[in-house]
Order: sequence, then C-alpha cells, then structure tokens
Amino acid sequence: MPTSAWPELPYAAWKETRTTLHLWTQVVGKIRLARTPWLNHSWHVPLYLTTRGLTTSPIPYGDRSFSIDFDFIDDALIIDVSDGASSEIALEPRTVADFYSEIMGALRDLGLPVRIQEMPNEIPDAIPFSQDLVHRAYDGEQTRRFWQALILVERVFSRFRTSFLGKCSPVHFFWGSFDLAVTRFSGRRAPLHQGTVPYLPSAVLREAYSHEVSSAGFWPGGGGIDYAAFYSYAYPEADGFRSATVKPKAAVYDATLGEFLLPYDAVRGAKDPERELLAFLETTYTAAADAAGWDRSTLDCEQGKPGVPRRVR
Repeated sequence: MPTSAWPELPYAAWKETRTTLHLWTQVVGKIRLARTPWLNHSWHVPLYLTTRGLTTSPIPYGDRSFSIDFDFIDDALIIDVSDGASSEIALEPRTVADFYSEIMGALRDLGLPVRIQEMPNEIPDAIPFSQDLVHRAYDGEQTRRFWQALILVERVFSRFRTSFLGKCSPVHFFWGSFDLAVTRFSGRRAPLHQGTVPYLPSAVLREAYSHEVSSAGFWPGGGGIDYAAFYSYAYPEADGFRSATVKPKAAVYDATLGEFLLPYDAVRGAKDPERELLAFLETTYTAAADAAGWDRSTLDCEQGKPGVPRRVR
C-alpha cells in the first residue's frame, strides 16, 4: 500500500467534528449495550469497520433484529430491521441533542423503542445527550479521512492478530474511548483493577481487566494527546516493560498515560507504513509478554497467510 493511501489526520483541523462524532457513536453504542447480553471484557458493545463506515452488527429485539450503520460515504446513519423496515438519518452539522432525539424517534417509529443511560462514558465534564446543545460540528470530508485511516489500520491489526494462538479480542472500535483496538491475553488472572475512568462504573473497568493483557490500538487524537497515534500497553505492567527497546525509533513510552505511543504521522510518512506499524505491534507485545513471563511457546505462532492452513506440529 503506497504511503499516499494513508490520509492526513491533522487533529486541530477535525477536533470539533471528532468530538461530535465521538458522542454520536456513544449514542449508537449504548443502544447496542442496552439490548445485548454481557460478553467478557465488554466485547458486546464495540462497533465494527465496514466498507462504508461503522456498524453495530445485528442487535436482537424480540423475534426481530436490527443494525445501525454509520455510512461515511453518503453521510447517513441507517437503521435496518430484519423484517425489511429501515430508517435513515442525515449526518450533518447538528447538535448531539438533536441527533439523540431523532434516532430515538426513528427507533420508536420502527417499533424498536430503547432506553439508554444518557450520560456519555469516559469523557470529563460530560453533558447528557438530550441536553447537549454545545457539540454540533460535522465535516464529512474529515470524517471520511478518519474512516479511511481506520480501514488501513484494521488490516494491519488483523494481520497481527493471526500470529497468536491464545485468547485474543476481535479488532473492534470502542465508542467509549473512541479507538480501534486489539487485545491479547496470557490466560492468567490479573490483580483487581483499582483505576478510575470518568463516568465509567468501576465494575466495568474491573471486568475488562480481569485477566492479564497486552493491548494495542489507534486513537485519532484526544484522550490526553493532541495528535493521532498508535498505543500499546500491558496490564498489569511488569517490571522492564517501559524500558524495553521497541520499534520503530519514533515510538516512546509515555509515563503519564502508561503506554508506548507511536505518532500516526511517523507511520504515514514511512516508506512501508504497514511494516512500520507491524513492527510496533510485535515489539511492544514482545516487551509486555517477556516482562510478565508469558508462556510464548504455547501462545505464539507464525503469521497467517491467505488460503494456507496453519501448520500443526
């Protein structure tokens, strides 16, 4: 994939759109949350990449199912129901309160009324959705750049995922922290998580980190940094992790966030962006697994290839 395929993502240029879109994805994600049985580590709540944007995947509702899709090509939110009914909402400059009201009204009209917790999660100084008249920016072109970056990042994350035999998350988009992530597990229990996140129940955080992890992801800016970046962290963090040598050279350990960071622009500007990103994922995982003494002989495997079954010795 040529470097030019990786779009520019200047945080300052799309910060306001990013904030509004983050809140819109929270509304949609909370609808899925309200209707879906709990799955370990909150894997029942994320959104997933599509060839046009993001989707909830099918959500059960009685003897029907429905999905909600962000279509970033046509700037539309589409609700499709398994009985053939559908509804469409324009993605355009509008307040979060207006977006929330329209999507809830559309669901009622489709015979799919849903009640959600209105307070956004993982956002300081949050405003309930129905009262948020502040955030209203939306730039379709900037959003498409973000989605195009997600498409490219997702293929590298998915490739990285193939070289692990242990428990591993899907590559999925968390609307709480607004990031694409993939997480590997050692199989061992972790100490009870004692941290806090704004407007996130401690029970959710503790369940998410019930077992040892090495997790990597992509932020489009925000969450403590004013630039798009890749991250990698370990929980619990073992001695030696933060001082490990990782690749590429642009990757650094941020002591405030407690994770390695690699600027998106360092990947985008590389001769081979996919190889640069894969090196970051592999070396930070190695740092986490080796520092914590994971049984890598039973967890690691060769990277998957299209149409070639994994060799079993």
